[in-house]
Amino acid sequence: MTHVNLKQSEGAKYSRIYAMGAARGDLTVTNDDIAGPIESSDEWIRQRTGVITRKRASKNITAADLATEAAKEAIAKAGIKPEEIDVVLISTISNSVQTPSMAALVADRVGANPAAAYDISAACAGYTYGIAQADSFVRSGLAKYVLVIGAEKLSEIIEPTDRTISFLLGDGAGAAVVGPSDFPGISKSVWGSDGSKWDAVGMNHTMIEYRDGHGDVAWPTLRQEGQTVFRWAVWEMAKVAQKALEEAGITSDQLAAFIPHQANMRIIDEFAKQLKLPESVVIAKDIETTGNTSAASIPLATHRLLEEHPELSGGLALEIGFGAGLVYGAQVVVLP
Repeated sequence: MTHVNLKQSEGAKYSRIYAMGAARGDLTVTNDDIAGPIESSDEWIRQRTGVITRKRASKNITAADLATEAAKEAIAKAGIKPEEIDVVLISTISNSVQTPSMAALVADRVGANPAAAYDISAACAGYTYGIAQADSFVRSGLAKYVLVIGAEKLSEIIEPTDRTISFLLGDGAGAAVVGPSDFPGISKSVWGSDGSKWDAVGMNHTMIEYRDGHGDVAWPTLRQEGQTVFRWAVWEMAKVAQKALEEAGITSDQLAAFIPHQANMRIIDEFAKQLKLPESVVIAKDIETTGNTSAASIPLATHRLLEEHPELSGGLALEIGFGAGLVYGAQVVVLP
């Protein structure tokens, strides 16, 4: 067989995160504000989750609005022009339509047209999935700069009386610009799924059931099997986090920060024990005042960590996302 001289793309040797951007909901919701419908208390919510307040967005603010605000900050801080962005990836479960993508809308809003744009449906692991793809795009030559966003307005898909997950959730968006680097800035990602636990976190009904008036189905909302998720997150995800360190060729004492998905403070604390993190490692605990924002939680937590601890810039951070699907992703990155 004769082979033609086909050209393939070649990219940068390394990639890194240039800058972060963030947007949180404009409303601060306390535990007392939401304890009544779930017949609970501020003390119960704090003990079980670590959440003191959560940020939620007003009715007229969409997940795409939050994504746009976060993206603009990240682009400005990265020092690049919007038109230099080749790909826009948005991890979300909050798009108000099944199609078209939120990413295409936000790409236009920030001035990145005609960038490739698509949404990633990986819930709480979505941002790490986006970083994995951005890294591969830059190093393969498929893109020079990639905008990765996690954006959620979870307050629109919760049932106030639900005691499994509703009191945890918040609204927000976090963004990162990934581009070429002259040093390794993103390690090999460890990612995967466990579909045998597909229904452990997700919607209580399908849109088809809602459309057809199946039984007393109201608007589909989020719910979870708390104990199943907790055990899976603590025991299985600690192994994934350890493998990510091994793939990066480092040990936990070389980390400057640990930035897990902000699922639950008890899970975060147990993670730290499992990984035997030294006290020198700063652990992101944005959940206290932002809540669990699914795909947005890791970039939001990273943004806050860098605001509060600017000395962490240039250090190594282990980030891991895990959730509905059940899907997971982890990598070590150099903080911008």
